[in-house]
Amino acid sequence: MATIAAAAARCNSPARRQLLTRRCLPFSVSFSSATPPAAAAGFGWADALRVAGDGGRGDESDLSGYFRKVDTCNRGMDKRGEFVKFLVEDQVVGYIHKGFVEHLRDFHDVFTIVSGNNGSNTLENVSLRSSLRTPEERTNAIGDVIKNLGELIPGIRNELYPVTSSYGMPVYFSLERAAAPYFGIKAYGVHMNGYVEKDGQKFLWIGKRSDVKQTYPGMLDHLVAGGLPYGISCKENIIKECEEEAGIPRSVSTK
Repeated sequence: MATIAAAAARCNSPARRQLLTRRCLPFSVSFSSATPPAAAAGFGWADALRVAGDGGRGDESDLSGYFRKVDTCNRGMDKRGEFVKFLVEDQVVGYIHKGFVEHLRDFHDVFTIVSGNNGSNTLENVSLRSSLRTPEERTNAIGDVIKNLGELIPGIRNELYPVTSSYGMPVYFSLERAAAPYFGIKAYGVHMNGYVEKDGQKFLWIGKRSDVKQTYPGMLDHLVAGGLPYGISCKENIIKECEEEAGIPRSVSTK
């Protein structure tokens, strides 16, 4: 990993990699869950370097900040009743917000929306029409839906995510990456950290996201990271992302 990190340091990458000591990493930073990603980018290199310059006075065993970040990721558990199951072949592949379901009602040839039979019109689940039998048919049908929804789903990437019941299971269809949160599917990614040793200390390479990124612009990030699209292995994906995000050539990343 020292070789990889050194290669990244020599690259004139837009990510602008810099060194931070491991013991001084700002794990305790947190943002309000109500703050949009664009407005939450309030912790940058100046803040990171300020934290790193505290001389190591922080307690390395204090993981309270880390657990606060975990709690932030798990926020909204009290709102689970606002979502309904998204089923394919009777398997749960996602959860859709009831408000978004209303936008799907016009696509009768693609979705079946089941309501409760107790007369309360309570939504029970959303599924795909049984006439859509193959992954290709489902992919094309939902792709057309996403196109018709237009600006309702911003930031179209033209990158497909596999839709499964869990990792490694059969792929029911592929879904536009930008639409993944709207259908509540499980999405996977690859993440890589690089470190070097200097004067007996380990230094971790931290990336800074571009200020023009659609999500979390200007915030600190892994050395290399990326979503796992359809039809590519984790290993091949991390090699690809190494070259795209950090300028690490395949000749180095495959060692």
